[in-house]
Amino acid sequence: MASNSYNLKKGFDINILGDAKKKIVKASVKTFALKPKNFIGMAPIPKVLVVAGDTVKAGDVLFFDKTRPEIKYVAPVSGKIVDVKRGEKRSIQEIIIKGDQNIDHKSFPAFDINTSDRNALVHYLTEAGVWPHINERPYDIVASTTIIPKNIFVSTFDSAPLAPDLNLIVKGNGDAFQKGLDVLGKLTSGKVHLGIDGRAGHSSDPIFAQAKNVSLHSFSGKHPVGNVGVQIHHIAPINANETVWTLGVQDVVTIGKLFTEGKYDATKVVALTGSELDNPIYVETFLGANVGELLNGNLTKDHVRIVSGDLLSGKKIEKDGFLNFRDNQVSVIEEGDHFDLLGWLIPAQSLPTNSRTFFSYFSKKKKKVDTNTHGEFRSFVVQGEYEEVLPMDIYVQHLMKAILIKDFERMEGLGIYELSEEDVAICEYVCSSKQPLQNILRRGLDLMRIEG
Repeated sequence: MASNSYNLKKGFDINILGDAKKKIVKASVKTFALKPKNFIGMAPIPKVLVVAGDTVKAGDVLFFDKTRPEIKYVAPVSGKIVDVKRGEKRSIQEIIIKGDQNIDHKSFPAFDINTSDRNALVHYLTEAGVWPHINERPYDIVASTTIIPKNIFVSTFDSAPLAPDLNLIVKGNGDAFQKGLDVLGKLTSGKVHLGIDGRAGHSSDPIFAQAKNVSLHSFSGKHPVGNVGVQIHHIAPINANETVWTLGVQDVVTIGKLFTEGKYDATKVVALTGSELDNPIYVETFLGANVGELLNGNLTKDHVRIVSGDLLSGKKIEKDGFLNFRDNQVSVIEEGDHFDLLGWLIPAQSLPTNSRTFFSYFSKKKKKVDTNTHGEFRSFVVQGEYEEVLPMDIYVQHLMKAILIKDFERMEGLGIYELSEEDVAICEYVCSSKQPLQNILRRGLDLMRIEG
C-alpha cells in the first residue's frame, strides 16, 4: 500500500476518441534512428563513431556529446547504418539503422550492485548506454554523472489524452522493473519515489503497488495528475541548487534488463492512438522506430497530423519520421486547417472544453478533435484559467511574463525549476490567449541553464 495519498482537486481530463485496444502485437519495422536533437543541451555536432555502411550490434556506441564524452549513446538494434543524416551547419539530425530480423546484442559483464561502489556503478551504466534514459530536473537534460540527486521519481501511470496503459506495458517485466528500482536506489542520497494510480476506476498493477525498496505515493484526480513533475511538487518540491532524477517505466525496465540479462534491450511497447487510425492498438518494437512503418495501412486518410507522444506535449513528425527517444505513444488526428464559420460563437460545438459556455462541457461522450486552435494568438488575458487546471502552487502567467522579460530572479522565485513543458501543456490547451506556453517555458529553462 502507498504510504501517502494525494487527492488533487485541480485538473482537466480531455475525453477524446482513439484509445488503443488493450492488446500488444509485434510491429513489422525495419528502420530505426537515434536523434541527437532529442537530448536537450547536446552540442549540434556530437562525436559520431559510425558511418554509412557500418554494421552494429544493439548496445554499440553511435555517438557521444563532446562536452560530456563519458555518456554514450548506443544503437537500439543491430543492423547496418544506412545514413548519418545532417541538417543546417552540418548538425547531426538522425543516425538511421536498417535493423536485423533477429537482433544481436552486445554482451556486458555481470555487475553486483551490492558489492560495488557508486562510481563503479555509474561507469558501468554509462559504458552500457543506459545512462541517457535517466532524466535530470530542473531543465530535463540527460543526468549528470557527477551529481548525486536528492531523490529519484517514477510515475507509474499517465493521465494525458489517449495515454498508454502502463499496467499493460509492464506485464512480464516485473523482475526487470524491480531490479531497475534497486539500481536507482544506489544512485541517490535520498529515496526512489513511485507514484501509483489512485484514480477512481483505475488500479495499479502489483508490479507497481508491491514494489520494494521504494516510497509509494498514491495520486488521484484529473490530468496532469500522472505527470511526474506534479507528483514531485507534492512529494518533495525542487528548490534552487537541488537536483532530482526522473524516469519512465520502460526506462526503468531497460536499466533492469542490463543487470538481469547482461544486454542493452531497447524493446519498447508503443500505443498507436487517435481518431484517424483504423485500428488503434499497442505494438512491440524498439526505441526510435520508423513511424511510417508503425502506421503502415492503419491511417483512415492522408490529411492527418502525426505526433510522437501525446496530443498536449508531443512533437509533430512526418510520416517518414522516427519515434522520439522518450516517447511511448503515437497520436494521429485530423489536420485542422479548415475554416470554422463563426468559430467559438457556435455554442453547440462537440469539442472537449473546460468552459461551461459550450454544451459539450456537460457531455461525457468521447469527442473527435483536430489541430485547429479555434482562435488566434493575442495578448495575455487574466482569467485564472491556468490555476483551475494546474494542481501546483505556481502562478503560471506571472512566470511566463518573467521569462519574456528575462527576469532571472523572478523566474526562480516563481518556481521555474519545478516545471517541464508537459506540466504547462494543459494550461496551454485551455488558454484563451493561445499563448505558446511550452515554448516560452523552454526558453526560460534554457536561459537559466546556460546562464547558470
